[in-house]
Amino acid sequence: GGGIDMPKIYTKTGDEGDTKLLFGLTVSKSDPRCEAYGATDQAVSAMGLARALCADDRVKEIVLQTQHEMFIVGAELATDESKYEYLQNNLSIVTLDMVTRLEEWIDELNGLMQLPNAFIIPGASAGSGALDLARGQLRTSERRVVALKEAGLLVNSEVLRYVNRLSDLLFVLARYEDRELPIEVLTGASRKTGRTE
Repeated sequence: GGGIDMPKIYTKTGDEGDTKLLFGLTVSKSDPRCEAYGATDQAVSAMGLARALCADDRVKEIVLQTQHEMFIVGAELATDESKYEYLQNNLSIVTLDMVTRLEEWIDELNGLMQLPNAFIIPGASAGSGALDLARGQLRTSERRVVALKEAGLLVNSEVLRYVNRLSDLLFVLARYEDRELPIEVLTGASRKTGRTE
């Protein structure tokens, strides 16, 4: 049959350990920018798993919007500073408004629930467990972004602020997802003794 020629998934261009940043600069795959956007990509995937597992529609909606915004973060991290003006003029960059919106969501959700005054053990539900996993991955991404900043490779300081604030939001989203669960389930404590087993 005359089927459609599908594009190949593998390109072989990275077989020697190099990769291209956005707009063409070739670097080693161990370059700190690759570490940063790679960790960010992992966080976006973990957020996708969380979105699939969460039951609350508001949580799903916020996670999806922040996943879209994390692609903007990734593009910033994958752009050499010599090409940053081109990124700024042709694509999106992380803005103060994006950070502010995260803070507004944190305040909104905090206002709709009572946070438990106890140490929470991840895994009270599949959704919150996945959100906590995504938050841990995002903290790895944040450390990689800090390393970029210290190396003088982070052009836009809003990127670091965004990733830091999103980690806080993921924590709040996980608690909001589980807001109806009893404290014993959230803390992993026994209902009888109040202690963990």
